Amino acid sequence: MEHIILVAGATGSLGEKICRELLKRGAEVRAVIRPESDPEKVKALQEAGVRIFTADFNNPSQLKAACSGVSCVVSALAGLQEVIVEAQSQLLDAAADAGVHRFIPSDFCTDYTQLPEGCNRNFDLRKTFSQIAESRKIRLTSVFNGAFSYVLRFGIPLLDQKNQSIAYYEGKSDWKIDFTSLEDTAAFTASAALDKTAPRFLRIAGFRLSPEDFVPLSKKVFGTPFRMENQGTLDQFKETIEKVRKTHPEGERELYPAWQQMQYLYSMFAAHHDELDNGRYPDLSWHTAEEALR
Repeated sequence: MEHIILVAGATGSLGEKICRELLKRGAEVRAVIRPESDPEKVKALQEAGVRIFTADFNNPSQLKAACSGVSCVVSALAGLQEVIVEAQSQLLDAAADAGVHRFIPSDFCTDYTQLPEGCNRNFDLRKTFSQIAESRKIRLTSVFNGAFSYVLRFGIPLLDQKNQSIAYYEGKSDWKIDFTSLEDTAAFTASAALDKTAPRFLRIAGFRLSPEDFVPLSKKVFGTPFRMENQGTLDQFKETIEKVRKTHPEGERELYPAWQQMQYLYSMFAAHHDELDNGRYPDLSWHTAEEALR
């Protein structure tokens, strides 16, 4: 039981990497998957050495069987209310009923404890789950990794490669933003899953850069220093997001509508880690900003 870890969301990019990092550390790894999961991804997990449990999340006995004998459940589930709150709660209850000691929820994001309600719809769902989970008899550990570093390759306003510009907000040109690669997040989470003494919250960042820091980095990577562009105040940005959200109600059913992407950018400038737990597992190495961009 001490080294048996169950991963939910194992067919996703982060979940699959967490499974492989756990296997590297000698853990026995299980994956709980839905019947409709991609068979090729399931096969790849099995070939890597992961034991597969197929379960209907509406069937408590199937989930409890997957959790039987497990020391820690790691959730890398992605979705909206029916996944982050409802399905994750079903998994949490099954884990508690099976006597699992610890649960790592799918909180891989900016530290939402620093943000008020309404700043980020997807973070609010995680807050709702957290309130439910803290009432259960099971220990929780959330891993906050800031933003995943791959977003920097998507041409977001923070680093717009097409227009060669760097967006910032009033008083935030030197604001440090936390970034971590998927690989580093997976490695840290695997170590935390095997760490009996892991605290309630762990905060990491593979690298931390401000808009000002992106100027010399853009020159080094792309050959030209991008220009900085003042986008006004964060309050003005928040008002714009609210207007876009009201005019696109269909986005409430989408995981990443345009206004949600704007909320993620807002969150990058509204909250960051005061202290990092990178050194908790000293055997880990961290990808740099330059590596992320190249």
